[in-house]
Amino acid sequence: MYEADKNRYLAMEYNRCGKSGLVLPKVSLGLWHNFGSIDNFDNAQAMILRAFDLGIIHFDIANNYGPRPGSAEENFGKIYSENLQKYRDEIIVSSKAGYPMWDGPYGDWGSRKSLIASCDQSLKRTKLEYFDIFYHHRPDPGTPIEESMLALDQIVRSGKALYVGISNYDTEGALQAFSILNELKTPGVIYQGSFNMLNRKQESSGMLELLQKLGKGMICFSPLAQGLLSSKYLKGIPDNSRASRNQFLKIDSITPDLLEKISKLNALAKRRNQSLSQMAISWVLSRNGVTSALFGASSCEQIEEIALAAKRSSFSDDEYEEIDSVIFSKFKYSR
Repeated sequence: MYEADKNRYLAMEYNRCGKSGLVLPKVSLGLWHNFGSIDNFDNAQAMILRAFDLGIIHFDIANNYGPRPGSAEENFGKIYSENLQKYRDEIIVSSKAGYPMWDGPYGDWGSRKSLIASCDQSLKRTKLEYFDIFYHHRPDPGTPIEESMLALDQIVRSGKALYVGISNYDTEGALQAFSILNELKTPGVIYQGSFNMLNRKQESSGMLELLQKLGKGMICFSPLAQGLLSSKYLKGIPDNSRASRNQFLKIDSITPDLLEKISKLNALAKRRNQSLSQMAISWVLSRNGVTSALFGASSCEQIEEIALAAKRSSFSDDEYEEIDSVIFSKFKYSR
């Protein structure tokens, strides 16, 4: 029977999410990859329990994570019910709805029916009574934003979630969404978006500045740029990489110029006595307004490596300048 490490909170640091009462670990574990029906269940269980032992108390899922869609939630539910249920009041679990999940007009996007039905389904799969955070996963151009936000409000008022958030909205949409939630007095406290050293859109678009003005938190997914900001591609494209499987990260996007930049960043990381992955996480956490870095993993060793980065999120001015000079010479990455 699993018993959590009694010293788990000494291994991690935590940030307040904007001006809310929600507190998140500086690094959070995402279940987008490696936790689905095609993956090794024992490894998935070992990673979740190891993360919790390291004080990583936030687990992020979505209804369509797998593959098969829904299977990451199912696997988490089994692991939770058999190992973590007695720690429920220490754990933050988030899920989302908004990408294709089931057939028909309500298995996608952001109608009231779709969001509430998806939340109900996700609670059954995860074996939870409520989510700590429930997100609208992406804006819906065919549904009034008021309807989507009223659905999130209803999810909170019915006891199915404690907090709500939005993901993948642009700055105009985020301002509108959070303004509606504020008017409803719904605890909309967090935004989830892609952000890393190579992809600065959250800064250049003004999103981070907006969230700080609104008193909202920011959790960043893809802080390692789908594995580019790690040692994985320093010696070519490994057979088991995301690029080799043609998932989101395309082989033809990994150019010699990009690999040269990654190599230079790796050299800087070594001078900081960090791995490239650790430095990438530390960089994200050093940016004003960032609450947590949401990372994926395929092994317990990777989780242990990333957890160490949470305790070192400072850079000298010279280091910031070197990172920018490497990244913005000729090549600019966007996702």
